[in-house]
Amino acid sequence: MPSQSASPVIDIEAFKSICEGCSIRELCLPCGMDRDDLERLDRIIERKAPLAAGDLAYAEGDPFRALFAVRSGVVKTYLLEREGEEHITGFHFPGELVGLDAIASGTHTCSARALDTTSLCEIPFGRLNELAGRIDSLREQLFRFMSREIHQDEQERRNRSRADADPRLAAFLLDVSERFSRLGFAPLDFGLKISNQDLASYLGVAPETISRLFRRFRDQGLATVKSKRVQIHDPERLRALACTQAGG
Repeated sequence: MPSQSASPVIDIEAFKSICEGCSIRELCLPCGMDRDDLERLDRIIERKAPLAAGDLAYAEGDPFRALFAVRSGVVKTYLLEREGEEHITGFHFPGELVGLDAIASGTHTCSARALDTTSLCEIPFGRLNELAGRIDSLREQLFRFMSREIHQDEQERRNRSRADADPRLAAFLLDVSERFSRLGFAPLDFGLKISNQDLASYLGVAPETISRLFRRFRDQGLATVKSKRVQIHDPERLRALACTQAGG
């Protein structure tokens, strides 16, 4: 019986080492992709030079050309008010995609700025869409990302709708904890390189309120925030606080 040629070996560890802890890992390694498909996908991903704190990934009104995956660092998305003040709409951590909101309109509806030294992978959407049309598992993974983004937006709107600032902040800390946990990072001890001013804008409170709440959470044994690092001491009590005025 003629021997069959061996299938090419895919160096999965090499792909994982490039995108460990990143949403690209899930895009590159969905079930059912063979070596050729993996190489096609890898060729369209552009690994950009790191952004410094304060650098823009894109600005509101820019034409939509690509999605961005956060490999390291933190990105905030925001709208500029008429007075020139920023209205923070979200924070994006390693393993998350930025720019999905621009797919429908063809232009970015907000700006995205690095809060720390941040590494991004740029994924040209036209080429990604074309490739997804030929690879079922990749298309399914894109749908999962979009669904997760919708769910995340709904959860964040619900969190910010709470009347009091205490449950809003508690819900935010738990949300970030769950997002890190999903990526395999420590859920109760993590870096949070977000200024009180940005966090206040996002939650709709004054910056001094954020400082006061952090002190209260520390004194109550709920969580400690020090030197841009969060330690959650009592997640169950924090969750009970977050559920206040949220219908359970």
